[in-house]
Amino acid sequence: MAIRIFQHYWHLHLAVLAVIEGVIFFFAPYAAAYLRFNSQPLAEEMLGPMLPRGLVFAGVLFISMAAMGLYNSRQRSRLAGLIARVAASVFGGAMFITILFYLFPDLHIGRGALLISLVIAFSGSVIARIVFDTLVDEDLFKRRVLVYGSGRRGASIARLRRRSDRRGFVVIGYVPAEGDEGSEVPENEKLPTTVDLLTLCERHRVDEIVVAMDDRRRRFPMDQLLECRLEGVDILELVSFLERETGKVRLDLLNPSWMIFSEGFGRGRLHDTLERAFDILASFALLVVAAPIMVLTALAIKIVEGPKASIFYRQVRVGQYGRPFRLLKFRSMREDAEKNGAQWAVKNDSRVTPIGAFTRLTRIDELPQILNVLRGEMSFVGPRPERPEFVGQLEERIPYYRERHTIKPGITGWAQLCYPYGSSEQDAIEKLQYDLFYVKNHSLLFYLAILVQTVEVIVWRKGAR
Repeated sequence: MAIRIFQHYWHLHLAVLAVIEGVIFFFAPYAAAYLRFNSQPLAEEMLGPMLPRGLVFAGVLFISMAAMGLYNSRQRSRLAGLIARVAASVFGGAMFITILFYLFPDLHIGRGALLISLVIAFSGSVIARIVFDTLVDEDLFKRRVLVYGSGRRGASIARLRRRSDRRGFVVIGYVPAEGDEGSEVPENEKLPTTVDLLTLCERHRVDEIVVAMDDRRRRFPMDQLLECRLEGVDILELVSFLERETGKVRLDLLNPSWMIFSEGFGRGRLHDTLERAFDILASFALLVVAAPIMVLTALAIKIVEGPKASIFYRQVRVGQYGRPFRLLKFRSMREDAEKNGAQWAVKNDSRVTPIGAFTRLTRIDELPQILNVLRGEMSFVGPRPERPEFVGQLEERIPYYRERHTIKPGITGWAQLCYPYGSSEQDAIEKLQYDLFYVKNHSLLFYLAILVQTVEVIVWRKGAR
């Protein structure tokens, strides 16, 4: 089951797990203070009020866990990988908490108590996740779905289920509809058409009906669906259902009327102002922090490739509303990399320089784009800007491609989190589906969530080429 908060979908079982871990993190400093000083009154006397310390500790560790992808439904790590991610989260959180202690001395809890708090948080998180996965039946958190349609469109849900059992729904069956193109759903999963939809919903405790007819012009069951809706059963169109469950907008099933009448695609002036203000403040802060790294990178390029080698790579990209701008990056390829014209980057690209291989892997080559953000040509989060040569081709061949340009391009984005580095037209189609999801569900909270989750991409080196 998924819940929607500020235009973003959250899987219920992960939300429950986050609450459990939040409680553990909040009480970890309390337990540490008690163990360190043997009594709560003495701890209060030595450290001060524990409430603000518990809130700060829990908040920092929660964000750190999210940054490591531990609240991501796509996370598939085994036990060793889980422990490594939790350990990285606690270590990163510890460093940030230490900085906060120096900035705000009133929150200080002492090295001994902090160390004990971190051990409790780490142990509690690992144990909670193992117990949660072992004892909790995940179906308790899944919506029971009846699919009306067993043809090509209905089969898209069946294929989705086969790819992963960690979805937010369980299909109780498919009701064949008149006009379905073929029968692509297993016969044993079909429900009888002789029984009306409301009876099927009551018999199987259905939460939601997904309308997946191949041809709605053929006997659309308006009366039956209305009857179910009045009895509290949610009715959802196939594209909206797949959008919620996959985090992308399926181009092969999309039609303009859905985009016109569905929720989303809305941005207010306040949202744009707040996002721009954040971009400016974060740009200045990051430039200060990243300045030593940027200077060392520039020196490394000059030393390895010679004093005449260019440090930066300026390339025309397509921005918001199709406006061109010059993207700024540290040069990671040979200066003659495109002597034969524009090319997609590929895995193990021979044009990449030794320094470039490192900067691309660590994403250091992206740092100069902070200047693009400061100038207002880009945002920190948004679809990746493409070159005009590729955009022209893709707009001709891929429907709805130009819609991704209705918002500013970004250094990172939803597509970068969900899909590996793209280097072909097919990859562009896949990434566009995630970009459209972000454009449709664009919100400040979603923006911040993507920024936090980008840390996982950098730390675990996902998608770099």
